[in-house]
Amino acid sequence: MGEVDREVAVVERLVAGVGALTAEVLRTAGVPLVACGKPIGLGSKVSYVAADDRDGARDMVRHLLSLGRRRVGVVTGPPDTPGGVERLAGYREVLTEAGVGIDERHIVSGDYSRADGEAGADRPLARAPDVDAVFVASDLKAQGVPAALRRAGRRVPEDVAVNGFDDSPAAVAVSPELTTVGQPWDRIGAEMVRVLLAQIGGEDPAAVILPTERVRRQST
Repeated sequence: MGEVDREVAVVERLVAGVGALTAEVLRTAGVPLVACGKPIGLGSKVSYVAADDRDGARDMVRHLLSLGRRRVGVVTGPPDTPGGVERLAGYREVLTEAGVGIDERHIVSGDYSRADGEAGADRPLARAPDVDAVFVASDLKAQGVPAALRRAGRRVPEDVAVNGFDDSPAAVAVSPELTTVGQPWDRIGAEMVRVLLAQIGGEDPAAVILPTERVRRQST
């Protein structure tokens, strides 16, 4: 695993930890703070900059449905992280709006590791072997999914379409290369600096949500 992939894999956990404890401590002490990602449970009390996880998930699930896939599984992130919550919510919203039933057997949560992605894909395949697409909540996690599908005798993308999320180097370090949701990392960093300087200058906490972009490759 490369350094960039490690950073992408742990950032949600860092955000969750900040949201649970550190952000509140710093906020109470009057220390200017900007979180990368939406801190859970702190509402408008803390400034944050985040990609639009929910809309990115909605766009990707619509893409899978546009390919004729109707039995879409999801291997999502931890339920105590903003990405885990928002990406799963986007998945549910699109299946509901499309009139496609949500099968709880198709929903698996876990961490953002490659090994967890592989194990996570095994579970919906065992419960519902007719799944024809898997929406995966991170590229690193999605790296493990093709191996699980191959063990089940399924081809990507002919039998099962697979996507990742982040557009990290992990997306192109697997065969087939992953269709994914790109996060605007450079803009996120620049906005965090801008919001922090504004807060130091006396402005109130602010939230900035940036758009994502679907990047299509060979896995869908």
